Amino acid sequence: MSETPSLPPAPAGERLPWRIRRASTPGWMLALGIYALSRALSTTLLAAMYSLAVANDWEFASRRPEGGFFAFLGSWDASFYRQIAENGYPSTLPRDDTGMVAPNEWAFLPLFPWLANGVRAITGLEFYPAAVLVATLCGAGAAVVLFLLTRAKVSQQAALWATAFFCFGPLGFLLQVAYAESLFLLLTFGSLLALVRRHYWLLTVLAMAAAFSRPGALAIALALGIHLVLRWVGDEPFPWRDRISIVLGGILISAAGLSWPFIASAATGSENAYLETELAWWVPLVGRQEFVPLAPWFLLAARWAGAAGIVAVVAVVALSVVFLTRKSTLALGSEIVSYAASYGLYLFAVFLPQQSTLRLLMPLAPLLASDLFTSTPRRRWAVLSIGAALQPVAIVLLWFLSFP
Repeated sequence: MSETPSLPPAPAGERLPWRIRRASTPGWMLALGIYALSRALSTTLLAAMYSLAVANDWEFASRRPEGGFFAFLGSWDASFYRQIAENGYPSTLPRDDTGMVAPNEWAFLPLFPWLANGVRAITGLEFYPAAVLVATLCGAGAAVVLFLLTRAKVSQQAALWATAFFCFGPLGFLLQVAYAESLFLLLTFGSLLALVRRHYWLLTVLAMAAAFSRPGALAIALALGIHLVLRWVGDEPFPWRDRISIVLGGILISAAGLSWPFIASAATGSENAYLETELAWWVPLVGRQEFVPLAPWFLLAARWAGAAGIVAVVAVVALSVVFLTRKSTLALGSEIVSYAASYGLYLFAVFLPQQSTLRLLMPLAPLLASDLFTSTPRRRWAVLSIGAALQPVAIVLLWFLSFP
């Protein structure tokens, strides 16, 4: 579908004015150009920080057994992805001195390391360069699909600004590091675009793939359930073919999203292998805990701030509801809003908020197309500038003080 009216060719030897040339450029190419510019910024910042760290012998927050710039881009938990790619998952859960399960590869899903391993086999690259290549290409796809998704609901200008906010945001550099974020974002945005376009079987395939790239795909299943209800009671024609596709798709996505704990248990012989592995990451923050759905945010808040923390959590939930019910947010369409609500509920139900919280909020990027962020030039440039300015701050924090 054409996004802009066709323009007559320019006379020979005559240059088209920039405004007209820009109008004749397909929107997805403009989104890809935004992504390329953002990669230039992020790469420059990452390279500068790496050079400073090496020159001044700075200590990194995460263990890095290797040197080099690509190993720098494979910091944090990327070593677990490499272990999966090279040796697979452990058949026995590692345990600490107290006998409790220690952090291990079962916390990480296999699609990203498998793709990186495939690129490594084809190109001969080492794991970290191959993983960075996969992540960067997926980041490009995520930026383009985000544009197409938001363009289906708002003007091209607003969709391009939302794409720019996403690419240049405080954690924009995560789109090119050896992490599964950009892959999950590509598959998630693709699933939502398929939902908007009523391509339910494509949505099912993409969401099932997302379920094996990073936790969180169950939110897509919930959003699909909400979509089923809205179509059932709405005025849009709803043939039985679509009803069956939605129901079967929701079942398959839910099964994929719930399958990993069973796979981990079967492979290790430990009944709660996946849950105990995930809880191992909670220990530095809240100690050893039993998992209770909907409790993690309150648990952390009470541990670190007492009653004031509980009040803060309630305030965050209330503000989220207010934002999602604003007229400018609802204008993005039921598909985007229902997914945002579903994903927010998922994070609240199972995730312990910590330094990775902002990273895990990146799938909510379609909300950046709201008028709240794009309505005026001053507001647009302020959001873009603040996001870009915070990138070097985030790099320092996440490489040298903590990790996401």
